[in-house]
Amino acid sequence: MALPAATARAAALCRIAACASASSAAAAATGGRRGAEKLPFSLAERGMVVGGHRGMGMNAVGAPPGARIEAVRERENTLLSFGRAAAHAAVAFVEFDVQVTKDGCPIIFHDDFILTQETDAVYAKRVTDLLLEEFLSYGPQKNSHEISKPLLRRTSDGRVVNWSAKDDDSLCTLQEVFERVSPRLGFNIELKFDDDIFYERSQLDRALQAVLQVVSQYASNRPVFFSTFHPDAARIMRELQSLYPVLFLTEGGTAQHKDSRRNSLDEAIRVCLEYELHGLVSEVRGVLKNPSAVLRAKESNLALLTYGQLNNVWEAVYIQYLMGVNGVIVDLVEEISNAVADFSKPVLNQSMLGSGVDLVGAKHQAFSQQQLGFLLRLIPELIQQPH
Repeated sequence: MALPAATARAAALCRIAACASASSAAAAATGGRRGAEKLPFSLAERGMVVGGHRGMGMNAVGAPPGARIEAVRERENTLLSFGRAAAHAAVAFVEFDVQVTKDGCPIIFHDDFILTQETDAVYAKRVTDLLLEEFLSYGPQKNSHEISKPLLRRTSDGRVVNWSAKDDDSLCTLQEVFERVSPRLGFNIELKFDDDIFYERSQLDRALQAVLQVVSQYASNRPVFFSTFHPDAARIMRELQSLYPVLFLTEGGTAQHKDSRRNSLDEAIRVCLEYELHGLVSEVRGVLKNPSAVLRAKESNLALLTYGQLNNVWEAVYIQYLMGVNGVIVDLVEEISNAVADFSKPVLNQSMLGSGVDLVGAKHQAFSQQQLGFLLRLIPELIQQPH
């Protein structure tokens, strides 16, 4: 008897995950010490690179009308969003969130829970408790005859609203992303784990090995690196393989956690050195509050990237460029990637800025010394603002 279309698709997409645990010995055999691998995208050589946050930017569901971030048209973490990011030559990579379903398939989704509506009630279902077939049934469907279950989202003020985008697309798996997105685009694979759960080593191993199985089979020559807020997951991923760089994600002291390793940039650098990681990805406000961390990262041969809403302000990105930050993850992908491309043009170097002469780049005016001083005074106020 033939399988229903949705079930057959789920089975096909899941076929490699079934042997993930069998591949653990092979993955572990590639382990080694940090230093043998190149930093992602040769960050130290290329200057500042730009990555698209969840593709062309995250969906600010429930954002006030007119909010800049509301300009993101595409549903985040989808093939549509990744494909459009790949069309921008100035975008080096996309960042996206990977979790592993109950039946062992790595999928792309940011939130810990899927919110849906059944009859008149709203239900929250943990993503990692779902089978792949059910996960794929939420939101827009690839085939019009397949039943679409409602996909809702909770806003920052607690409201539950319909999660839709101007340009919508279906949920997808990690395998699909490797197969269908331009191989020239790099992938920053964020390994997602719930902050409110204590994970046993076996649980971390299972998820990381499932992801590694897909990456090792489909990455080919695509630039790939991993990142995660979970320090033990970072350490284990580093132990399991040495082919792909591992970076530690941190709020840089802008939030506090029970795990002290997550509470400052200094701790993040210490984690990177102790676990032989390749760098860190910090909330941008943490770096602007602690600029000496940039020098410490460089002295330690660590790549330093940033994320956060201030990265959608090109002036704040330019300050990071002058500081020596290696890369920024942004939501306004086209605008910021074009601006960063202008930074490296000869008229925008720091010595010319110091002359006080008005310098005009291809897309915007460079800072005079007076303008630069004003921005440096403004930054302490910017970083006090909430997300």
